[in-house]
Amino acid sequence: MIIFANLFSDLAVDLDEEEQLVQWAQQAPREAWLLRVGDVLVSPVPVSRGFVQYVHGLTGVPPDRVTIIEVPWVEAVPLADAVRKAGSTELLGLAGQSDAVLLPTALDVSAVDFAREMGFVIRSYATVEDAAAAVEVAKRLNTKSGFRQVADELGIRLPEGRACRRSEVPGVVRNVLEHHERAVVKPDRSAGGHGMCFVSRRELEAGTALELDAVGGPTGSWVVEECVDLSASVSVQLENLASGTRVLFSGTMRVQLGSFTGYLSPLTSPVLHAVEELERWGLQLGAYLAEHGYMGPFGLDALVSTGGTVYASESNVRRTATTTPHEMVSRLTAGTALTQPAWSMGTGRTSEALCFDEALARLLAHRLGFEPESGGGVVLYGGPSRDGRSWRYVVIGASAEGVREQETALAAVLGFVQT
Repeated sequence: MIIFANLFSDLAVDLDEEEQLVQWAQQAPREAWLLRVGDVLVSPVPVSRGFVQYVHGLTGVPPDRVTIIEVPWVEAVPLADAVRKAGSTELLGLAGQSDAVLLPTALDVSAVDFAREMGFVIRSYATVEDAAAAVEVAKRLNTKSGFRQVADELGIRLPEGRACRRSEVPGVVRNVLEHHERAVVKPDRSAGGHGMCFVSRRELEAGTALELDAVGGPTGSWVVEECVDLSASVSVQLENLASGTRVLFSGTMRVQLGSFTGYLSPLTSPVLHAVEELERWGLQLGAYLAEHGYMGPFGLDALVSTGGTVYASESNVRRTATTTPHEMVSRLTAGTALTQPAWSMGTGRTSEALCFDEALARLLAHRLGFEPESGGGVVLYGGPSRDGRSWRYVVIGASAEGVREQETALAAVLGFVQT
């Protein structure tokens, strides 16, 4: 398996959104949790050797039995182009191996072309050409407008709104605010809440100007929707296999000003009732994707109103921010008493810089570190950050309540500050 962390991809946003893509690419080291003996990880950022040793300690895969190839970019190009420019002999040496399977984070044109050039197959697809045929639907369903169109066809409930060009946004906002107190304006191609803005009827009447992000340029596409009176943001993650679509997991998304900040799985009260609709909609979407050739993971995000109504908001037809953490949790808890673990993921920022060993030592000293015997505890799943202050973590436990308690303890032990 060649784990191809192509987070620098045009599948979710345009490549000229370099600052956002660079930020997302910092998450590439987490893919080390997928490595098994003989595998290769291609990363656009450095992967700390201390972190690799930490992963080895929990997965049992020796660092000398895997290959990690770092291909830092020097300009805003897809990872495949960066590999070509760097002339990575370790990866290029695998060209033409009949058993080499490429696992890209995003199924985009660049990754498919690279697989074809190297003679690799892409995981979940019988041939590279099968994967190439699925790129169009993946790209379309990673847009807000594409999802709204398909959701309408499938009878999936949506917030009131519509897609439009940038020049039409003010007029569509006014139309939406005739019936709703608040509206949300989203770039058609974005992820994690990037570029969203909110406007109220009161602000419009007061003459407040819309401050649209530069995303999509002056002629880009946008979606304007009613801003649902929100109880929770939720999602379901699924996978298309040759045998059909299967549900993997669902949970509550932690969101701040529309931006994704963390996750808690499984869903709990008071939004537990959303599971049935989420899974039904996800299976419908999976069948549509399969008809158009898409195989592999995808997610469906939704909003639960304060009145309990569930509204679908977008689809993510790729490996998402929660895909690898879930696979890691499943791997680490296999064979333990935690047959149905609860888990959360998030990011904390410390008041002072810590090296990876120091942060880990604090966890172990307070008995918070992951314990293979019990299957529970805290995993620093993303490795050290560049500044030593931002820490990506996953907490695994027997219940959502227990996970929340461990998160509180984690914040105290590492000294997380409010941001």
